[in-house]
Amino acid sequence: RSDAARSGKMALTMKELQEMEPGDFIVHVDYGIGKFAGLVRVPVGDSYQEMIRIVYQNNDKVDVSIHGLYKISKYKRRDSEKPPRLSALGSGAWERLKEKTKKKIKDIARDLIKLYATRRHEKGYQFSADSFMQHELEASFLYEDTPDQLKATNDVKADMESQRPMDRLVCGDVGFGKTEVAIRAAFKAACDSKQVAVMVPTTVLAYQHYQTFCARLKDLPVRVDYLSRARSAKKTREVLADLEAGKIDIIIGTHKLIGKSVKFKDLGLLIIDEEQKFGVSTKEKLRKMKTNVDTLTMSATPIPRTLQFSLMGARDMSIIQTPPPNRYPVCTEVHTFDSDIIKDAINFEMSRNGQVFFVNDRISNLPEIANVIRRNVPDARIAIGHGQMKPEELEKVVMGFMNYDYDVLLSTTIVENGIDISNANTIIVNDAHRFGLSDLHQMRGRVGRSNKKAFCYLLAPPLSNLSQDARRRLEALETFSDLGSGFNLSMQDLDMRGAGNLLGAEQSGFMEDLGFETYQKILSQAVTELKNDEFAEMYQEEMKEGRQLKGDEFVDDCAVESDLEMFFPDQYVPSSSERMLLYRELDSITNDSDLDRYKANLIDRFGAIPREGEELLHVVPLRRLGKSLGCEKIILKGGVMQMQFVTNPMSAYYKSDVFDRVLQYIGSNPRQCNLKESRGKRYMVVSGIDTVEKAVEILKKING
Repeated sequence: RSDAARSGKMALTMKELQEMEPGDFIVHVDYGIGKFAGLVRVPVGDSYQEMIRIVYQNNDKVDVSIHGLYKISKYKRRDSEKPPRLSALGSGAWERLKEKTKKKIKDIARDLIKLYATRRHEKGYQFSADSFMQHELEASFLYEDTPDQLKATNDVKADMESQRPMDRLVCGDVGFGKTEVAIRAAFKAACDSKQVAVMVPTTVLAYQHYQTFCARLKDLPVRVDYLSRARSAKKTREVLADLEAGKIDIIIGTHKLIGKSVKFKDLGLLIIDEEQKFGVSTKEKLRKMKTNVDTLTMSATPIPRTLQFSLMGARDMSIIQTPPPNRYPVCTEVHTFDSDIIKDAINFEMSRNGQVFFVNDRISNLPEIANVIRRNVPDARIAIGHGQMKPEELEKVVMGFMNYDYDVLLSTTIVENGIDISNANTIIVNDAHRFGLSDLHQMRGRVGRSNKKAFCYLLAPPLSNLSQDARRRLEALETFSDLGSGFNLSMQDLDMRGAGNLLGAEQSGFMEDLGFETYQKILSQAVTELKNDEFAEMYQEEMKEGRQLKGDEFVDDCAVESDLEMFFPDQYVPSSSERMLLYRELDSITNDSDLDRYKANLIDRFGAIPREGEELLHVVPLRRLGKSLGCEKIILKGGVMQMQFVTNPMSAYYKSDVFDRVLQYIGSNPRQCNLKESRGKRYMVVSGIDTVEKAVEILKKING
């Protein structure tokens, strides 16, 4: 499943839910913008159901089932001073707005899917399977691979071994082992005598990567070298000559790599690190460099556009979300500039033989700050580094810091990209309000890379003096300080900046009208519809090629409607805001192990789960299985289950293995099931289903 799509659905974060008051503006995908009016009990048939009430224009009310929580998101927009207009029910305006947006999105998505289709028909180089040296390299990794890291490595290798040119984004948080994935891919390419180009944003990082690659590949028959402005002209000429002659296997460099003078003998793999740092023109040049070269892009906080491409399936994506074992979250605090805090932070770090990064965005007042530190911590050895120094001097300073010749590295944002010093576990950022969200997240990621507890101090003027955006950025960093929160921060960033620059300028208006999450949902619906309608042949071709299409590639979501009692009773969970949080959390669960954990927590906190609660828990696997079988909706009413399949009768879904399984099941259980068609929709009707548990059993059987 794509974690990305799920995190888009976790529209209401836990924190927002706790803060949600009746009267707050929320968006419902189907009805539009309304006001939240709390949880209510509504009689349905002979029983009750718990619903969420939303009030629209003219005081019209809609009660939404708690299984539809994922369709609700808090209304967010840029200038939240102006309250939004409530939608009018039954006027069709919201539907029209959604359709208009969907049409616009489809125009853009169409180009992307075409791009994806042409990429699929291009032939790339097919790398051979792993050699014994590859196994040796992987076995020599000091740490144990995390499950996500292993999966990302395998995804990349499978892409390289296929005939299609790879275009994969590995999205992993700062320090979660993306570089190791890159080293393995680079070595795999080198084993087939292909050259590899690794492109990084800064000279410091180029050198650092060069060190890392050399250390990991030292006993293996490959030559690694690097190009950056820190190398002398003579050395640069030698490297370029060797590169053209094919004597260098892996070249690491800044954007000098796309200069006219750089010629490869046989380039097979391009790795782009921290892709959000490169401009559009650089990326275009890269693309022209070789259309069918395998490309691996890595990023901790992917920029909105990259994220979008991947969410839409125009490129493949692997997410590394599990932190390496014995890592701790970085303790993040926001303070005003205060010499006592600086003194305590540096003294504490030095007392445990650690080192400190001090980041200040202005070169002009670096000496001043150095004096403040000297006055307060006289025995600290301070090094100063910034981008206006000569490259070789800067390299010397960074090397000195890596070799522990200094305690404090006082620098501009040059440390932001990839300096990996496991002994430095405190970072102080002065004037933090001047930096962007992903910059701050990247800088914070420079510490906490070993098993020591790390600290990040963001120094800024009092929050009340800051602009709303700056305040939100700092608050977001304090909130998302756990490991692996880069992805959530990207989402937050998208939300703060508005995603106007997503796919061109005309998008931002829709964002304002619909709210970000709704836009995301319409986006995935648009892509699903395009796949089902205009690009159905493309998917049929994929089926001919023997690729198994899954049911959830045809439906964007599986809704559940029911007259059964499913909720947590008041006697079980008395507080309504607590119930709402529990419903929300349940909504976001996508696998059985998480569900078991959730259940154990419930029993631990509230005691044995009552019958209505047990029924509610079964809705999670029901929706998941429904989606995997291509159901747009499942209705459980009057002891009968109706499964509504993909609407478009021409969809490739009806020729897929998934639908075959449904037909087989109907064929072998004719007394209980039959297939019906009414008003252009196809249903499977199953009788004798009076609990959600029974419904889940049936779907499991169909799924085999």
